[in-house]
Amino acid sequence: MRLRTAEETRAYGTRLASLLRPGDLLVLSGPLGAGKTTLVQGIAEGLKVRGPITSPTFVIARVHPSLCGGPALVHADAYRLGGDLEVDDLDLDASLEESVTVVEWGEGLVEGLAEDRLEIHIDRESGDDARTVTLRGVGPRWADTPTDAAQE
Repeated sequence: MRLRTAEETRAYGTRLASLLRPGDLLVLSGPLGAGKTTLVQGIAEGLKVRGPITSPTFVIARVHPSLCGGPALVHADAYRLGGDLEVDDLDLDASLEESVTVVEWGEGLVEGLAEDRLEIHIDRESGDDARTVTLRGVGPRWADTPTDAAQE
């Protein structure tokens, strides 16, 4: 999926949220400035959780409760984490079943939290704000879920 602006990235996140349910783990990867937090802002809007949604780089993880009785959003950033032990210290698995958990920079660190996950890679194109988003569903949860529905 090619997104031309930050606004399109947020809108894509909002559409993606319609596919999500409690227990979902999303692992975001991509270079600095690719738009990971912007995508999470859209997901948060779609889930109707309390904001504001900002990069959790320095606090590592934030919980955003639902404003409408849906799942909370757990937004974590593994950029500063040194390995599996520090991921365990976050205790993300404690709320995994009842929340939607999104981990930026989680590739190679959080896959063990759940058998099922949605891996989202964002690449920023040089010269403009355009981004390319690639989704990869892992596990039975995503086998029958049409992730291309978020592209409409």
